[in-house]
Amino acid sequence: MSERWHLRAILVATGEPVELWVADGVIRREPVREAVDLDVAWVLPGLVDAHCHIGLDAHGAVPDDEAERQAVADRDGGALLLRDAGSPADTRWMQHRHDLPELIRAGRHIARPKRYIRNYAAEVEPAELVAEVERQVASGDGWIKLVGDWIDRDLGDLAPLWPVETVRAAIDRAHELGARVTVHTFDEQAVAELVEAGVDGVEHGTGLLPSTIALMAQRQVALVPTMLQVDTFPSIAASGEAKYPRYAAHMRALYARRTSTWRAAYEAGVPVYAGTDAGGHLPHGIIGAEIAAMAQIFGASYALGAGSWRARAWLGRPYELADGDPADLVGYARDPRVDVSILNQPTVVLRNGTRYRI
Repeated sequence: MSERWHLRAILVATGEPVELWVADGVIRREPVREAVDLDVAWVLPGLVDAHCHIGLDAHGAVPDDEAERQAVADRDGGALLLRDAGSPADTRWMQHRHDLPELIRAGRHIARPKRYIRNYAAEVEPAELVAEVERQVASGDGWIKLVGDWIDRDLGDLAPLWPVETVRAAIDRAHELGARVTVHTFDEQAVAELVEAGVDGVEHGTGLLPSTIALMAQRQVALVPTMLQVDTFPSIAASGEAKYPRYAAHMRALYARRTSTWRAAYEAGVPVYAGTDAGGHLPHGIIGAEIAAMAQIFGASYALGAGSWRARAWLGRPYELADGDPADLVGYARDPRVDVSILNQPTVVLRNGTRYRI
């Protein structure tokens, strides 16, 4: 017999009390016989890490057993839906594992040769970009990931990777194939060009200026700021200081105004979602800390939605814990809207109705 559960709790999204049953891996709003009571006071749809990298570490692809450990860490931290924002590992096998978080894959990063982290990306010259987009769309789940800017060692600073007309053609082709395009970008010029060219998402977004923010708000281009990752900018700047002082100064300037930049985007109406950038240099299982960081800028209620129900809706997944929805939920002893740090202490994690945390 499948696990059967019964819980009375307050739904964080609305503040309303709910009574839920779980059977056969789905939510029921009517009583289920022989259901076991769960001790939970507050409940959320499973958390979402909208920018992480499964099957990747600082050096490139990792073996399947390490990729599995990454996914388990996310699950046990309450992240039950992951948007993988680029990985050299083929992790499609995970999508058949009901004990691991649901995984939406973007295929592999697309970058230019010697203009991104070694062993991460499919590296192509601009003339091959459209063809590579076609390949990555075929291997992903409706998203592709472009590297929009990185250090140009000849220039000694951040610079766009792609000519504007080339990247516009690549974005148009992805859209023709039914995929959305998100972009890694730190600096000002690249993000302005990419948003104008029609991207659907911006990762990091530290270089956003008012005109680009206004266009993102108009088009509802998503922003995933990866705040914990951006907190590494000072150390990145220090490591490049001796050889690339201009780059180091630029990274420090972007870091210094990060909070005002992201707040301006939020206030303009740009949709913002939570993502950790785990899997490169950051560990998995830290979505609670990312949401807590977002709460400092956007308020707890907005940040919680950015890492749960609003993010699920954006990614086209059930988000209301309605009758018949997958039983993917996280429970807490206290109200996360009052104490967002409680996200690091889930008392209940159900994935497909199976309990994974005590």
